[in-house]
Parts: sequence; C-alpha cells; structure tokens
Amino acid sequence: MISALELRHIIECGFLPLSCSCTLNVDGSLMIKVIEPSSGSVELLVTGVSAAPLTTSRSIANLIGELRSEMSARKVSFGSSECRAQGN
Repeated sequence: MISALELRHIIECGFLPLSCSCTLNVDGSLMIKVIEPSSGSVELLVTGVSAAPLTTSRSIANLIGELRSEMSARKVSFGSSECRAQGN
C-alpha cells in the first residue's frame, strides 16, 4: 500500500517541469492542479479523482499519462480554434 504522502509526491513529480499540487480530500478523493510556472496559468484542474485504485506504480503512471494526454488535447483544441478565429 502506498501512503498518501508518497502518492502525492509521485503524482506531483509526474508533471515536472510543470508545477503540480496534489491534495488528498477527507473523502479520499484527490484534487490535482497543474500550473505553468513561468506564466502562473492553470494548465489542468481535476477534482474528485478516486485514490482507491491508485495502489500500484502502474496505476499511478496510467493516471498521470491520461491527465497529460488531456492537457495536450486541450492545447491542440485551443490552438486550432485560435487559428480559425484569426482566419488562418
């Protein structure tokens, strides 16, 4: 079993070089906030993530991978709409 402190540390390190804070709520869920350090903009904010299935390094790595993919998809989607708005 992975302690809450260790789980938070692994998740926060998984988003380097971005800044990540992972908070364990009293109901056992996680809030994960990823920030671009140079601009201070919030790149991702996810709440209500169940910590219960995060018992292995593989399950934690899968969560981090899914969240990184979501961040990338949002950047691509935003970038595409920005180009259309400019008439490109």
